[in-house]
Amino acid sequence: MKKIFLISLIGISLLSCADREEARRPVTHGSGSFLKQSIEIGKELVSEEEEIFDSIIKANPDKEYILSQKGYWYTFLEESETENYLPTVGDLVYFDSEIYSVSGDTIYRKGELQTREYMVDKEEIIIGLRDGLKRLKKGEKAQFLFPSHVAYGYIGDKKRIGMNVPIVYTVTILDIKNKEE
Repeated sequence: MKKIFLISLIGISLLSCADREEARRPVTHGSGSFLKQSIEIGKELVSEEEEIFDSIIKANPDKEYILSQKGYWYTFLEESETENYLPTVGDLVYFDSEIYSVSGDTIYRKGELQTREYMVDKEEIIIGLRDGLKRLKKGEKAQFLFPSHVAYGYIGDKKRIGMNVPIVYTVTILDIKNKEE
């Protein structure tokens, strides 16, 4: 009796599977227009920010600005003649900073932001600064021109820096503790 019941159950299952229709396809197909529009807006934003930074660089011919592979510019305001060690992954970097708008208005003045202790590539920090700190030795001071996509992006800092805002970031390296020490 058990065998007949089991064979009947299997047969009914097979027959019910055979009668099923093919899975339905989506009624609407995305055109990708939102993504294309977002890309265009992003390209326009980058282009506008590059023009702003180009004007800042041209207005300061006495400074040598270097374009990084990450898409930001920087110049040394004070260089160390005695130090030669650049921070690497896991080192502790102690630095002070100031942040300005591209029009020169102060966003965060020196001393308003506490001295920061940052473990290189082990902590969250804006992309531009994450890369930029590795270019400075103890005692050096640099000015970074950060486009919004390597600064605070489309979120801002949720305090004084709005969304998609390019910034001028000045950093002074106070000390570097080598992870090997």
